[in-house]
Amino acid sequence: MSIRVENITKQYGEQTALSKISFSIKRGEIVGFLGPNGAGKSTLIKILTTYISSFEGNAWVNNYSVIEDKIKVQQSVGYLPEHNPLYPELYVKEFLNFNADIYKIDKNQIEKVIIQTGLKKEAHKKIGELSKGYRQRVGLASALLHQPKVLILDEPTTGLDPNQLIEIRELVKKVAKEANITVLFSTHIMQEVEAICDRVIIINNGVLIHDKSISDTLKVTSLETLFTELTNQK
Repeated sequence: MSIRVENITKQYGEQTALSKISFSIKRGEIVGFLGPNGAGKSTLIKILTTYISSFEGNAWVNNYSVIEDKIKVQQSVGYLPEHNPLYPELYVKEFLNFNADIYKIDKNQIEKVIIQTGLKKEAHKKIGELSKGYRQRVGLASALLHQPKVLILDEPTTGLDPNQLIEIRELVKKVAKEANITVLFSTHIMQEVEAICDRVIIINNGVLIHDKSISDTLKVTSLETLFTELTNQK
């Protein structure tokens, strides 16, 4: 399994953010990760990327424990957070070169991810000069630099216009398929999940409430209707 989560529980004081969450994701799957604001999605993503280390249960990414093998988890995961951390004063290639130095990887990989993410025509520009859609491409290129086996995306299309949204959606699908990468895709946009994901996981109030393939889910109802029904239950 690329990702395995077993009985993860996380509390902040008296508030339970996650309660005994368990699931697994196979290599090459693209999984939509849904839930209303405050459901616990970001907390689980931070656990899987080792930003949070105090919790009950355990999780494995590429068979590395997020508790015992933090560095190996970090080396095998590409992460694009909701607020894409970029340096607007740097040129695209300069930024990717900076990140390649951090990862200590072959600089030839820079040109590869530039082509992979459709940045060839923009690579000579400063990041601050790019549209938000292209800035997201830079963030994705950075996340792919070290050739991760798992890609975790937290709201990657927030604030994009419809055309940019479609571009990023198709880019994620293309990259995942070509490199056989496992993708955990957190979003509030149901059409994205229906368009690119193989499976959907929904959590609410820290509890896993739905985990099925997209095809099986859509046989019963629309994803939007299902989400509304499940997350409005008291």
